[in-house]
Amino acid sequence: MKEYAIIVENVVKQFGEERILKNVSHGFEKGKVHGIVGNNGSGKTVMFKCICGFMQPTEGRILVRGKEIGKDVDFPEHIGIIIESPGFLAFKTGFRNLQILASLNNRIGREEIIRTIERVGLDPAMKKPVSKYSLGMRQRLGIAQAIMEDPDLLILDEPFNGLDKHGVEDIRKIIMELKEQGKTILLASHNAEDIRILCDTVCEMDAGILREVSGYEEEQA
Repeated sequence: MKEYAIIVENVVKQFGEERILKNVSHGFEKGKVHGIVGNNGSGKTVMFKCICGFMQPTEGRILVRGKEIGKDVDFPEHIGIIIESPGFLAFKTGFRNLQILASLNNRIGREEIIRTIERVGLDPAMKKPVSKYSLGMRQRLGIAQAIMEDPDLLILDEPFNGLDKHGVEDIRKIIMELKEQGKTILLASHNAEDIRILCDTVCEMDAGILREVSGYEEEQA
């Protein structure tokens, strides 16, 4: 019997007269990497924000680990998130930014932060403030923020944005390691190769409608 980490039931999200999500229903199985593809503006990010509790659906409900978001809990527990451009304190170092974020939950200390920064290919001792980081460095730091507390659920919206070839390889490797550890990952990417290599299932979001895609690799060939 399948065990679902996330269940989306008949979710509608409306802004004024515009329906961004149109009766989205889907179960995301625990311990798998689920790819979400679709054009900009198709509704992927809005769905992710609803799952994370950053937005409330206009209709329907979302269950994460059996708890309804916005009713049983405001935000899912033990979740790592990278949605849109990661927001950091520009005048602080990368290490200090993660230290401040980690202090909110007090689950990890200095050593875990250092190890995570090294894992994503950055130098934890670097004194450069985040304002001087390249786009790729900021993205690596965003991924470090998402994984540093060892969450069992990850929502990764375009995690490869701004990364060069080596950066993409590094982050793919990390996602594969997380997959092997049994994490549940929702991954949006515009790169068909990322989806092909990393994902167990693929769904396409098109104008607010989500459908599962079988034979995604053949479609891209």
